[in-house]
Amino acid sequence: AGSTLVELADKNPNVVGITAGMLSGTSMSILKSAHPSRVFDVGISEGHAVTFAGGLAKEGLKPFVAIYSSFLQRSYDQIIHDVAIMRLPVTFCIDRAGLVGEDGVTHHGVFDIAYLRTIPGMTIINPADDVEAKAAVRAAYEMDGPVYLRFGRLAVPVINDRPDYKFEVGKGVLLREGTDVTIVATGLCVGASLEAAEQLAAEGISAEVINIHTIKPLDTELIINSAKKTGKVVTAEEHSVIGGLGSAVCDVLSEKLPTPVKKLGVNDTYCESGPAAKLVEKYRLDGVGVYEQVKEFI
Repeated sequence: AGSTLVELADKNPNVVGITAGMLSGTSMSILKSAHPSRVFDVGISEGHAVTFAGGLAKEGLKPFVAIYSSFLQRSYDQIIHDVAIMRLPVTFCIDRAGLVGEDGVTHHGVFDIAYLRTIPGMTIINPADDVEAKAAVRAAYEMDGPVYLRFGRLAVPVINDRPDYKFEVGKGVLLREGTDVTIVATGLCVGASLEAAEQLAAEGISAEVINIHTIKPLDTELIINSAKKTGKVVTAEEHSVIGGLGSAVCDVLSEKLPTPVKKLGVNDTYCESGPAAKLVEKYRLDGVGVYEQVKEFI
């Protein structure tokens, strides 16, 4: 994502970067190496970083803001009042989303989708791999309103390296067709869901897998059509099960097509410190965990 941001900055002198004391821990360090005068580190003052970005956007610049997910929580008021209400083109490139590892309980970013979904006009994108992350940065650059790009800590397998891949904001991607259950996944959980589908297939269970990279606006048509076919839906996300992708899917299905839904994610708890990969296993969000929970559900 950092290299893509540099490409955009090379083309457009209005592209600027802002971070709140996290220059070396985010992609802003890459942009600063290429364009040192166009990156601003405002220190550990996240609310100011957001307000500053809104002011620059109001004057015609294209700000990209890099803050850790758990620290962006401090800026909720500024996001609404200084950016979203005016529909300013500020892109939040948010790092350390999801389960981040051994930095402590305060650093896990498992609430961001929930608190940002409530903001009118906010686009929320959670890429599944490096290919999608680069495409998401380019898409955000073309948009006029606020965009939230969600980047996790762990490396994930590349699943979108194919010639026909096309990224479109608001459009989910049907990765695997199935008839017995639909798995709607986002971010890190997309790869895990594909692994789970393989294990389920070996036992005669046909799982349909959908990659929802854009959580808001949600591809309701794709989800409803899949639910009609399978009759059961599982959602998988590296996020709280309250207010995230699972809640967004339930909102749609409860209104349009009442369907049994099982939400996989962090179950209303604070995540302890530990190796990120081990935490993914603990919360059953790896391939084995998703497989086991889908099988239990159906």
